[in-house]
Amino acid sequence: MIEQEFILLILNCKKYKFKAQKQKETWIKELEDYNNLNKSNNLKYFHIIGNPNLENEFIFDESDNILYIKVEDDYNSLPKKVIKSFQAINNNYKFKYIFKTDDDQQLLDIKFLINLQKILLANWLIEDKTIHYGGQVINIDKPYFSQYHKIHNELPINLPLLQTQYCSGRFYFLSSNAVKYLIIKEKEISKEYLEDYAIGYNLHNLFKKYILNLQTNKYFID
Repeated sequence: MIEQEFILLILNCKKYKFKAQKQKETWIKELEDYNNLNKSNNLKYFHIIGNPNLENEFIFDESDNILYIKVEDDYNSLPKKVIKSFQAINNNYKFKYIFKTDDDQQLLDIKFLINLQKILLANWLIEDKTIHYGGQVINIDKPYFSQYHKIHNELPINLPLLQTQYCSGRFYFLSSNAVKYLIIKEKEISKEYLEDYAIGYNLHNLFKKYILNLQTNKYFID
C-alpha cells in the first residue's frame, strides 16, 4: 500500500481531456509548485477517465496522473465512475481523505486546499472531532423530481431525488472511513444518475454528523 494523506480525484473523460490539460497548466501546476517549494507530498491527484474496454477494473497512469476505470465514459455513468475510483484508491493507497472535483472547475486560490488539509489533519482521529464529509451542503427536505434533464438530456425525465443531505459535486471530501463505507454501497450508488447526490444519499448519517459546510462556489468557478 502506498501512503498518501490526501488524494484529489477529478472527474474527466476522453472527450474533454483538454479541460484536464487546462487545469494542469493553471491551478494544479500552482499547487504542485507550492508543494515542491515546501517539500510537501501530502496531496496527489488523478484525472478519472472511463474505458469500458479495459482488461482490468482500473489502471493507474502515474506518469500522467490519470486513473482509468472500466466503465462507460459518459455522463450517466458518473456515479459508477466515482465509486469504482474510490475502490481503486482504497485498494492501492493508505490515505486519510479523498477530495473530489470536476474537470470544468478552476480553483481561484490554492490556499483553499492547503488550509483545508490543515483543518482536517488537526482533527484527525480525535474522538468526536474527525470530520468525515464536507463541501457545499444541499438539503433536500421534501422529495422532488430533478430538472437536470433540461441541462443533460441523456438523463431520465422522471428522476426522483429523495430527502437527504449531500454536498455539491463542484467539490467535496470524504474520510477514508466514509469511503470504505460507501464502497459497501457500490450497487446502490451505481444505480443512481447524479453522482454528488448518490454519494450523500448513500452515506450513513453517522458520517454526516459533523459536515464541514464549505462555500465552494467562492473558490471554484466553471
